[in-house]
Amino acid sequence: MRPRSADENAVPGAAVREHLIERPVRPLPGPRRLRRDGGTVYAANGLVGVIFAATGPVAVILAVGAQGGLSQEELASWLFGAFFLNGVLTVVACWLYQQPLAFFWTIPGTVLVGPALTHLTWPQVVGAFFATGLLVLLLGLSGWVRRAMAVVPMPIVMAMVAGIFLRFGVDLVRSLQDDVLIAAPMVVAFLLLNALPGLGRRIPPIIGALVVGGVVVGTSGRLDPAAAGAEWFAAPVLQAPEWSLQAMVELVVPLAITVLVVQNGQGIAVLRAVGHAPPINATTVACGAWSLLTAAVGTVSTCLTGPTNALLSASGERSRQYTAGIACGLLAMLFGLFSPLFTSAMLATPPAFIAALGGLALLRVLQASFVAAFSTRFTLGALVTFVVTVADVTVLNVGAAFWGLLVGLAVSGLLERPDFSSVRS
Repeated sequence: MRPRSADENAVPGAAVREHLIERPVRPLPGPRRLRRDGGTVYAANGLVGVIFAATGPVAVILAVGAQGGLSQEELASWLFGAFFLNGVLTVVACWLYQQPLAFFWTIPGTVLVGPALTHLTWPQVVGAFFATGLLVLLLGLSGWVRRAMAVVPMPIVMAMVAGIFLRFGVDLVRSLQDDVLIAAPMVVAFLLLNALPGLGRRIPPIIGALVVGGVVVGTSGRLDPAAAGAEWFAAPVLQAPEWSLQAMVELVVPLAITVLVVQNGQGIAVLRAVGHAPPINATTVACGAWSLLTAAVGTVSTCLTGPTNALLSASGERSRQYTAGIACGLLAMLFGLFSPLFTSAMLATPPAFIAALGGLALLRVLQASFVAAFSTRFTLGALVTFVVTVADVTVLNVGAAFWGLLVGLAVSGLLERPDFSSVRS
């Protein structure tokens, strides 16, 4: 018997708070059920999800920190909050709602911080992190977010997701051109394990590609010792915020948009596309509350991540995929404790290794995104959303994904009004 979704557990006449915040799925899984629902596939998906978050996205944090002149201690503290604290939230959320709900940090929001640090101090930016968390928390408690997302057509949201994920597929192709000796064996291993279902069930294709790539990198002497650091353990540093009107105006609303629309929108769309019913208001409240916590150690706002949740739900039985989320959260906590060591090790590998691994991991997800975006209604709005998102033009310090969603909705509202009528009916 399948567990009931959070929405199915709603009780008519319950308190207003229970209507706004989706109730956890009962009964909660105990140790015996966790062992039964877990497995190699789900542990592998959790591992790949953490590896994905610990490579390119971490490089973004390091680049922003270097641009803003952050110290090594401040960067280590940022990574501790991004992985350890968000890992705790991921484990709890997956256990309560029994579906993959991976929380990390807003990557577009991190990019926004870079230019701001050229004229704002780090304490002022941290103050904006606190204010963003409070704003997201209040929006979640209001119930507005779930109602707003309910009226956004799924094809348009999935077109935005496809536009964001497209670069991973493109980077996979480029990795074959840039470093064929690293990328080609990984691609061959992935294809063979997919073509041989019996073997692929014992060795998940993406893990096979990871192992083959690691062996090739190690045996070819391609690890870069200069990228390895001497520090092993992260030491969180409590960051005292400084309140600045300029920081509030410049950062708070764009950061909140990246959390609610760009990042949470991706995560919710990805999970819905594979049959999950993510608790939208509970997720929003969790992002707001946890952003207040992570801001204390200098970490940008927490969000429901799209790519990682796509990896967690990419294979296996839907009712058991929550164990992949729990594995991801536990591994993220471990990475947070040893973030300097793991980060330097991953950054010591050739760029083609990371590009090929990310592209292979998201290949099926990218396919599903295109099918969901262009197979039913709102196809013109979805196309416009996709094109604007791929163009990757930033306006008013807000990324292309948000503008793609907005323009696609406008085009569908103007030229595809019958589709809206069909959905309402």
